[in-house]
Amino acid sequence: MAELNSKIPKGALSSKWTHYKDHQNLVNPSNKRKIDIIVVGTGLAGAAAAASLGEMGFNVKIFCYQDSPRRAHSIAAQGGINAAKNYPNDGDSVYRLFYDTIKGGDYRAREANVYRLAEVSNAIIDQCVAQGVPFAREYGGSLENRSFGGAQVSRTFFARGQTGQQLLLGAYSALSRQIKLGTVKLFERHEMMDVVIVDGKARGIIARDLITGKLERHFGHAVVVATGGYGNVFYLSTNAMGSNTSAIWQMFKKGAFFANPCFTQIHPTCIPVHGDYQSKLTLMSESLRNDGRIWVPKRKEDAEAHRQGKLKANDIAEENRDYFLERRYPAFGNLVPRDVASRAAKERCDAGYGVGSTGLAVFLDFKESIGRLGKHVIEDRYGNLFQMYEKIVDENPYQNPMMIYPAAHYTMGGTWVDYELQTTVTGLFAAGEANFSDHGANRLGASALMQGLADGYFVLPYTLQNYLAGEIKIPRMSTDKTEFAEAEKAVQTRLERLMAAKGTKSVDNFHKELGKIMWENVGMARNEAGLKKAIELIRKLRADFWKNVKIPGIINELNVELEKANRVADFLELGELLAYDALNRNESCGGHFREEYQTDEGECKRNDEDFKYVAAWEYKGEGEFLLHKEQLVYEEIEVKQRVYK
Repeated sequence: MAELNSKIPKGALSSKWTHYKDHQNLVNPSNKRKIDIIVVGTGLAGAAAAASLGEMGFNVKIFCYQDSPRRAHSIAAQGGINAAKNYPNDGDSVYRLFYDTIKGGDYRAREANVYRLAEVSNAIIDQCVAQGVPFAREYGGSLENRSFGGAQVSRTFFARGQTGQQLLLGAYSALSRQIKLGTVKLFERHEMMDVVIVDGKARGIIARDLITGKLERHFGHAVVVATGGYGNVFYLSTNAMGSNTSAIWQMFKKGAFFANPCFTQIHPTCIPVHGDYQSKLTLMSESLRNDGRIWVPKRKEDAEAHRQGKLKANDIAEENRDYFLERRYPAFGNLVPRDVASRAAKERCDAGYGVGSTGLAVFLDFKESIGRLGKHVIEDRYGNLFQMYEKIVDENPYQNPMMIYPAAHYTMGGTWVDYELQTTVTGLFAAGEANFSDHGANRLGASALMQGLADGYFVLPYTLQNYLAGEIKIPRMSTDKTEFAEAEKAVQTRLERLMAAKGTKSVDNFHKELGKIMWENVGMARNEAGLKKAIELIRKLRADFWKNVKIPGIINELNVELEKANRVADFLELGELLAYDALNRNESCGGHFREEYQTDEGECKRNDEDFKYVAAWEYKGEGEFLLHKEQLVYEEIEVKQRVYK
């Protein structure tokens, strides 16, 4: 079994990052002009990294499959971004943010990375304010904070319900400046199809121009992939329809280990499924749990009456309401972490107390907070979210409780990276949600934006430069090299194979079927029989896909169905690895809940003796994976049962 080197610096936890920066290798300005860097993805991590590296003087090429960097899925984030500023003076600190993140991830995150994340969090806010990000402010002009799940302090900075959009526009402005200056070259409507390895190092990518269908070769002394997570393996998720796993999956096939694929997050606050022809789900920000109270009827007959349309939520008396999160977790109440809140909602619905036409919903009620604070306060805090809910559901949430239910959201698993964010392939880096992140088995709310910007603005500019200091003698390579030609040929062959199927079933047909298998067997609750069933069903579905998928059009033109088919083909392989990893991890932790491993109270039952490690999988062929383990060592934190009661 290969030894995974996480490259964690020596010394005290609080000084590791400072020590690293003090001793990193540098590239002088004239040499930076000789270095080319490829960045794939224009979300917060990718845009921030490209802008920072361009500002430093490197030559950067950045790629996105959308028609503009502003369409990256980071724009959809709603609730906020964490930082340990302690503006409310309620006891926050860098250490407490670090502790909450480790605990929230159920002690399955790398200690040194998480501390660094907490350490740089404050600088992120300063950076974004300097860019003009319109964070919410108190009456006196100071930045406002609110609470999020898994914390007892208010550390989340926000811009109403559109924080991701405002942060992305800030990063986009920085990126646009570098594009204007010529240090960054933008390739929109280009999708990374493969990574090119030369003499064991990442030296470029094969990209497809999605307008013409032409395959292109691009060289880089290093490659950074920041293409987000793989939540769309469930088909119905909060992700944009275009969000996919293809870039990191092709990296996986070229030698970059895939870590903790079973650590997927189910978000508790989403608009419930309303039909078989739905293509995605809508997230309602976790910030709503600050002022909204979650409940179901205490009596099954009331729940049944609501499901049949005979009883409205407001007609259920207060004494007949079960505020189940407040009842089960009095210390944190409605602000328990996402995995805890999601499972609690599922438990109530499975027990017959769910509401709505499907019975798969619970109430999120603002009546008490409106009465206490006034409608104008709630409107000021969450107005655009309330408008969005009313447009989708056609019901006024100021007058009636919202209905919500958990849905697939973020993925904590991803490409394995070391402390420098470098994968097991030299010169290939992964940032943001594309890597296995700093969140362990569960991400706390408002930490995704924090991690993406931390990686892009404050980590990669140091670690990537440290790597590139050893590459200054490497001249720019011709893309006529054999390795580029072979990679392009492999991509062309795959596309031709997809087009040659000439089947009768649409791409969406296969994607929906995969999503159904995943949600039913690898969703909020998993068990051995279901996971084995999922693996078998996915293998059969994958075989059927390659025989019977129907893709109209031709390769050398704009072909959206071909784009989707290529991505679904990767999901059909990833789904098997995800189930395989979940089957291997005989414990419950964070978002990974195995029904065989739970406490008497229905909470996660970890197995620290056997599974306190990062599971890093190596690709050995279709359906064949080799496990490598990075043991997790905690020096500053006591590992114990998560308790939010």
